[in-house]
This record gives sequence, C-alpha cells and structure tokens, in this order.
Amino acid sequence: MKKRANISGILLLCALLAGCAGKDAKQPQSGTEAVVSETENRQTEGEKQTESEKLPDGVYTADFETDSSMFRVNEACDGKGTLTVENGAMTIHISLGSKNIVNLYSGLAKDAKKEGAKLLEPTTDTVTYSDGSTEEVYGFDVPVPAVEEEFDLALIGTKGKWYDHKVKVSHPLPKEETEGQKTSLADGEYTIELTFEGGSGKAKILSPAKLTVAGENKTATVEWNSANYDYMIVDNEKYLPLQTEGNSVFEIPVPALDVPVTVIGDTVAMSTPHEIEYTLTFRSDTAKAAE
Repeated sequence: MKKRANISGILLLCALLAGCAGKDAKQPQSGTEAVVSETENRQTEGEKQTESEKLPDGVYTADFETDSSMFRVNEACDGKGTLTVENGAMTIHISLGSKNIVNLYSGLAKDAKKEGAKLLEPTTDTVTYSDGSTEEVYGFDVPVPAVEEEFDLALIGTKGKWYDHKVKVSHPLPKEETEGQKTSLADGEYTIELTFEGGSGKAKILSPAKLTVAGENKTATVEWNSANYDYMIVDNEKYLPLQTEGNSVFEIPVPALDVPVTVIGDTVAMSTPHEIEYTLTFRSDTAKAAE
C-alpha cells in the first residue's frame, strides 16, 4: 500500500508539471501555417523591395544623404537633388558646396584608380543662397541603382586622393508636387543650366544656355563645343546652325523644363556624317533672368 501511494504521488506531480508547461509554452505552428507565414513575409519583403527600386518614368525631387559632412549637397538645395527616371534607369543631379570635388565614381575608390574606369565629370552649377547671393559650384549626374538603399560612391578632390563614401537617395516626390509653379517662368530671356548625356563624351552642348520664354513657347540657344554639327533634330523637325563660323550654335524648341528631351545632332567630324542621339534636361531651378 505504501508503494502504491508513492507511485500515485509521483504521477500526480508529473501531471501538474505538464499542465504548467502547456499553459506557458507557445503552441508550435503546423507545417501548413509555417509555410503560409514564411510566404507572407517573403511577399511583404518583395513588395517593399519593388516599391523602393522602381519608380515610373519622370522627374522627382529626392533627398541625397551621405556619410560625411564634408561631402554633401549644397546648403542652398536643402539636402536634395533632381532624380530623373527614364526607361527605368535612375540618375540624380546634385549640386555640391564648392569646386573642390573634381570627379565621382560609381563604386569603390580602388576601382576608380584602375585604367579605363568611367569617372563622372562635373557640371558647373549656379546656386542661389537665401540672402540672394549666387555662387558657381560643381554638380554631378549620379547613377542610382535603387532608392532607399545605400550604395558606394567614391570621390577625388583637388589634392588627387580618392575616398570611399556611402550614399543614399530617398523620399522621391514628383517634382511638380515639391516645386508647384516654380517651373513656370514669366515671359523673358534667361540663362539656364542643362545636363547633357549621350555621344562619346568628346562633344557636348555648353552650359548654361540662353532660354527665351514667350507664353507657352520656350526656345533655347545652345552652343556646342565643336564646329562640326551641321543640323539638329527636335520632335522630327530639322534646325540649321545660326552661324557658319566658330562653334555650332542652334536655336531649338524646349518642350518642357526639368524633363529629359531627346535631340539628334548630325556631326561631320567623322569620314561620313553621323546622326547621334543626345538627351538634354533644362533645369528650371537654375534659371536666371538675363542681364
């Protein structure tokens, strides 16, 4: 009888302990529940990645963040640049604080030093400070692999030393939402900065250019750094040069500001004439009334 009492006590104690464990422990997911939960997590991550990497073609204002106070956009730009998306490819134009950074490289400094590395060349931008003063600084068109994600961007200054940096482009907003009527210019003549893409890199249109606004019509007088262009085509219309001596100069229509415009330039610098496609973007935030 005594042994039976001891066995009964042990069994009762085990039952109590099992009951406590079952009350506190989380029930494991069934195999189906676990698969569904993992699939949902992957779908959510995929949706976030798609939203962060893909934007519809257009022009946006976006934050440009860096890991250094010595490398940042000009204070007049409020930490922002102009992000252009065309055929899914993204490029942000940034104006820096000075002309002390002479080249950028999309990647690491060690690769920028290699022969044949494709360096980003500067543009000369005019920024306007809150007190109304202006300054010429260097700007760059930086390829953006994805928004909301850090990527490598190396730089070299006037002292000839390369430095590695991490940068991020974030919070893109359609430019019309951030600038309102800023892109609407009153009738008159202006100087305006433009970004230039295409060709071999040897010939380019000089910046700034002269912009004339008359109602809804905008025309730009653009000058090449070459005398070898005998016509340009914009919207299937051919335009001849304004002069026969010196650099090639044309007056062409500007369909819109802050939007990439595709033009064709015919060069006679080669053995036979060649039509080459270029992309121009006239930046409204740089427009200054001509003196």
